[in-house]
Amino acid sequence: MGSKKIAILGAGKIGRPIGRHWLAAGHDVVFGSRRPERLTDLGGAKAAGFTEAAASAEVVLLSVPYPALAELLDTTDAALEGKIVVDATNPMGLSAEGHIISLLDPGVTQGSATAERLPGSRVARAFTHVMDELLWSRGTQQRDFWGMAYAADDPATGEVVAGLISDAGFTPVGLGGLDDSAALDPGGPVFPHLFTPADLRVAAGLVTAASR
Repeated sequence: MGSKKIAILGAGKIGRPIGRHWLAAGHDVVFGSRRPERLTDLGGAKAAGFTEAAASAEVVLLSVPYPALAELLDTTDAALEGKIVVDATNPMGLSAEGHIISLLDPGVTQGSATAERLPGSRVARAFTHVMDELLWSRGTQQRDFWGMAYAADDPATGEVVAGLISDAGFTPVGLGGLDDSAALDPGGPVFPHLFTPADLRVAAGLVTAASR
């Protein structure tokens, strides 16, 4: 796949470990932040404002907290035009009974919602269902052992995202298009869990347990 210019918008518990993986894989990484001057210990990555970071990249990872996503897209949508945009945000809530649920309307996936909001971008979903505290340890200590689900409407975009998942130490498992990605959204059968690639395919309904 070769080295990519990647912007990570949000330098928190998701963006930082993934950025470390991609730096180690040889990618050129810049973290975008509302206050980039406050970012430290980036391991050789650069820091910039959200729009500047997005404009400089081929691939952009959205890793801000979900409540901040709408404002982020309002300020960066022009800079995201034509880019591969990997949405790692999660619209997570709790039901009255205490179950994890998606805050989106029934039948709407986070990937399809972001694609509708960014019609000029090539949107994908990934890095959503593995708990953030495991992103670094499992991707380094047990490389390629654990599966990471992803979805994209465009096959070429999916191929790039699959490569970036591999570079982060996980085995990519494609779920199909964005409309088919409910399994990795909050409330879906793979959220928030860690699976081997084979068990991930079963949990996501790609294959039956009997066919394993």
